[in-house]
Amino acid sequence: MAKTPTIDLSGQVALVTGGTKGLGRAVALALAGAGARVFVCARNAPAEAMDGITFRAADVRNPEEVRALVDGIVAEAGRIDILVNNAGGSPAVPAAEASPRFSEAIVRLNLMAPLYLSQAVHPHMARQGGGSIVNIASVSAIRPSPGTAAYGAAKAGLLNLTQSLAQEWGPQGIRVNAIIAGLMATETAEATYGDAEAQAAVGRSMPLQRMGSGEDIAGAVLWLCSSLAAWVSGARINVDGGGERPYFLDLVKGE
Repeated sequence: MAKTPTIDLSGQVALVTGGTKGLGRAVALALAGAGARVFVCARNAPAEAMDGITFRAADVRNPEEVRALVDGIVAEAGRIDILVNNAGGSPAVPAAEASPRFSEAIVRLNLMAPLYLSQAVHPHMARQGGGSIVNIASVSAIRPSPGTAAYGAAKAGLLNLTQSLAQEWGPQGIRVNAIIAGLMATETAEATYGDAEAQAAVGRSMPLQRMGSGEDIAGAVLWLCSSLAAWVSGARINVDGGGERPYFLDLVKGE
């Protein structure tokens, strides 16, 4: 019988941005569970320590802090094999009311920070002969994003950045991919979707009858970082439970 493929990342070093909570925490724990040595970064330390995972404080919007973060990890661990650009997000603000300062901050976090981090890991990965970068994007990148226009535009830019870096850095063995995350049930879901009853209703509207979880995203990240995805680069992978139901269908009355 053929052996079932397993994901073993032993000996690899990973950095997950925004890895102290939500999707990032689930990704970090999954990478550690697969044997990787995992570092997570955020501006503030997690409320509870994460066993086997090392925290580093950093503002990923600051290119100098990003460079120091990555160089420090390489100095301590000797290498860096995996980068998961997970940090991101945006509060809802109507586009007509969003200040230039607010919009610029959202773009820095969701687009420029992944670029800064990718640039910082590039020389180390190139010297090693390869690595895997996974950018966590959003369905807001591929459909209208009313209320979070700058966020949607930044995530759309992240998809293009993914493909451009995959083209430039592929000859050096660096794979760059993006996950397009769908409607996710995280600890901040209430602010976006409403209470538990509202979230359940949103979940029932999805083809797979539920909202996504951190573990769903983590599984896709593990695959992309493994040898099972050795010829996958520049990809945009939808992890969205089948996608959102087109709203107009609920307005069409059948005979």
